Amino acid sequence: MTLQVELVSPEGVIYEGEAQMVTARTIGGGDIAFLTGHEPFLGVLDTYPVKVIGEDNSTTVIAAERGFIQCTGERVSVLSDTAYLASDIDVARAHDDRAAAEEALRANGDDEQAKASLRWAQIRLDAAGG
Repeated sequence: MTLQVELVSPEGVIYEGEAQMVTARTIGGGDIAFLTGHEPFLGVLDTYPVKVIGEDNSTTVIAAERGFIQCTGERVSVLSDTAYLASDIDVARAHDDRAAAEEALRANGDDEQAKASLRWAQIRLDAAGG
């Protein structure tokens, strides 16, 4: 039996399909993996890649920036503020965003927006494999 998986952002449905396992990171809870039959769960999604492992052991990586994740035992739903399939990530832009955030942090090491921008750029690069 497989999990039904849906990842949605304000731009629309980013991913919809079946999986044997879904992994994510939650704020305050750390990394979590969902298999069919998982206890009901609702958590706050951290900025981190969500991984969907298919029945054929293929892995779909999705960079997700904040949001919520819910599991009902047979279904995993992810609502993310911003999300990109790894294959859709603009790597050059992520590199540029990282450089801009690093520059802002050199000017002001306490800049929380720059810290968040740096983290999001790095998560996109990690998800894209670069």
